[in-house]
Amino acid sequence: MAGGGFASAGGNTEFEAKITFTVIISCIMAATGGLMFGYDIGISGGVTSMPSFLQKFFPDVYRRTQEHGIDSNYCKYDNQNLQLFTSSLYLAALVATLFASGVTRKLGRKQTMLISGVFFIIGTVLNAVANTLVLLIIGRIILGCGVGFANQAVPVFLSEIAPTRIRGALNIMFQLNITIGILIANIVNWFTAKIEGGYGWRISVALAGIPALMLTVGALIVNDTPNSLIERGFEDEGKAVLKKIRGVENVDPEFQDIVKASKVAKEVKNPFSNLLKRHNRPPLIIAILLQVFQQMTGINAIMFYAPVLFNTLGFQHDASLYSAVITGAVNVLSTLVSVFLVDKAGRKVLLLEACVQMFVSQMVIGIILGLKVQDYSDSLSKGIAMLVVVMVCTFVSSFAWSWGPLGWLIPSETFPLEARSAGQSVAVFTNMLFTFIIAQAFLSMMCHLKFGIFLFFSAWVLVMTLFTVFLIPETKNIPIEEMTEKVWRRHWFWKSYMED
Repeated sequence: MAGGGFASAGGNTEFEAKITFTVIISCIMAATGGLMFGYDIGISGGVTSMPSFLQKFFPDVYRRTQEHGIDSNYCKYDNQNLQLFTSSLYLAALVATLFASGVTRKLGRKQTMLISGVFFIIGTVLNAVANTLVLLIIGRIILGCGVGFANQAVPVFLSEIAPTRIRGALNIMFQLNITIGILIANIVNWFTAKIEGGYGWRISVALAGIPALMLTVGALIVNDTPNSLIERGFEDEGKAVLKKIRGVENVDPEFQDIVKASKVAKEVKNPFSNLLKRHNRPPLIIAILLQVFQQMTGINAIMFYAPVLFNTLGFQHDASLYSAVITGAVNVLSTLVSVFLVDKAGRKVLLLEACVQMFVSQMVIGIILGLKVQDYSDSLSKGIAMLVVVMVCTFVSSFAWSWGPLGWLIPSETFPLEARSAGQSVAVFTNMLFTFIIAQAFLSMMCHLKFGIFLFFSAWVLVMTLFTVFLIPETKNIPIEEMTEKVWRRHWFWKSYMED
């Protein structure tokens, strides 16, 4: 299918590009890294609510969930080792991404995704056969290494391979696969929780091998990006790949833009030091704060522990898993909304609308819990319980079409080539750091703050709104190598950081 052109550096020529089959398939294959990441998020929350899993690895938590009146409803799952099971993956990802930056730059996006797939396979096997908590957490740590490498390489791969006018939509394939992975994990947990014999959780964990293999095979099949090939000195191969993915012969204007950017990139000996240069501070600051704000919405607290949260509110075990499936489905459908709107409505509109929706839904959840869920109450009424599920879905939907995908899209498209791998690494590092903090602290925070945990997150949403209004620029339909001239030099605040 042919597509319209877009302006090059000078604004007088156009880059020809079709939406080719090669681009679509490459993006789908690469984005399976998100499928694996999402499956890990969903599985951890589901298995930690399964009695057989708790009895084997966390007997104290199991006893508290089975005996009424021992602990407050808000505190039954407050256990540091249980939280470490979830958070260890993100701590490992945090460290791995620092190494992944150099690998992505020196070996390319393709090889980095392949390494990620191998980590995922090894971690899945260890988790599936684990008989001790130590082996279980070692498996999670290896999975975390896979997450660090995948989150480093995949968003950059997607941004670099996509035609400008649909870059946002194709990049969101990564986030869409994360949401699909979460949904699949919730459905799998729902079925495996019913298996008698206490081994259902092992099936849930072992099935992660499917997306792990998909990513590994995908990384073997796809071509590396023209930007990466040219940056590493393979100009002829880079130009050939550019012709292949654009579906046209006349790729010289875009090719010259990439060559020019790669020459600047080659002059940079220390990418992380280069990030601190004044002209790189706008995308760096925005990349860091997007990751902080993304986690401080509270989304991962809900997605990690959705079944646990619903159990806390008094839902029966099956009902809590079923409710988690509903929120997972809403997550997927809402991410599709972003795919269709991000390159039409733009990034900023989606972020601002979501801030309003997230604030309202979290305030309503906090008020309901404050009025209706006491420390030792048995359950919510059916009507109030449904209202909580609706509000959780409202919150999840707004995040899924905004801060979820755009938190990865904007950093991957706004750094210049010489700082792109290092910038993405800092973004992933920050994301994993705050994901780790939330995963490790949420159940304890819920125990101490009770319903106030949702008011805490809603206060952060207010801060995010102001940040979006004043400091996030619109980047839709801007060629990836033209961000400096067409975005940063024209922004009311960030233009002061641009050197002549």
